[in-house]
Amino acid sequence: MTLGFSVDSLLPKARGGGQLRMGLVKLEEHQWLQPTPDLAARAAGFAEWPQGLQLTPEVDAPGRELAAMLGVDGALPEAALAVHEDLCLLTKRDGEEVYRLIGAAVAWPSDWHPAEKIGLPLRALHAPIAGYEEQLATGVDRFMETLRPGPIYARCNWFIAAVGERRWLPDRPPQQAFAHVTAENAGETLFVRSERQTLRRLPQTGAILFGIGIYVEPLGKLSPANIAMLGKAVQTLVSGEGDRRGAPAYAESLIRYAEKRAAD
Repeated sequence: MTLGFSVDSLLPKARGGGQLRMGLVKLEEHQWLQPTPDLAARAAGFAEWPQGLQLTPEVDAPGRELAAMLGVDGALPEAALAVHEDLCLLTKRDGEEVYRLIGAAVAWPSDWHPAEKIGLPLRALHAPIAGYEEQLATGVDRFMETLRPGPIYARCNWFIAAVGERRWLPDRPPQQAFAHVTAENAGETLFVRSERQTLRRLPQTGAILFGIGIYVEPLGKLSPANIAMLGKAVQTLVSGEGDRRGAPAYAESLIRYAEKRAAD
């Protein structure tokens, strides 16, 4: 199985709603990264938002290992300029059993600030996600512990945003951000973003690389099947997860739009 490089190709592999799950698939090496990255957009992204780059002293060696794997000179900042994906590195500190975020090169975040997450352990990184501790944390910890160099694993998710930019940092309450959305205009005013997430262990330093490829499309540009899936999924989000995503502010419009498209 593989994962594509667009919202339409990722959504069928994403969780539709209900209980959280990792939903991992195994990739071949040639399926790891987007083959045609827009490097000018990457450079512009970091220039516009330099706080997306957060480094600890511990990230130097794994950052250089990663850059060498990608065939570029330098460390994590240079590696992130050479690919479409945002790149995060995690490792254990001496005497600890938890993985911590030691470096982040994130031009296009999905509602998070690397400066607030750098140095945190894995469970604290995911603390805002409703249901993570109860449904996913133990499984994720086990996966990280047993991941070996070589295999590449991937998963994808989805969010609904009120803007179509790759960098998504909501600055207004959802009721304000989605106030203009109706069932009639939802196809043009709701934007579906999907993260194509990959995980692999670096062979020399043992750090774990978490890659995040961002893809964004207006709701109305998606396939009928994906629009229908989203219309159902927003009704079955984990309790609390929908609130964090702002779903109460847009769900009715999305559902009614999906029903109308299905009828048409």
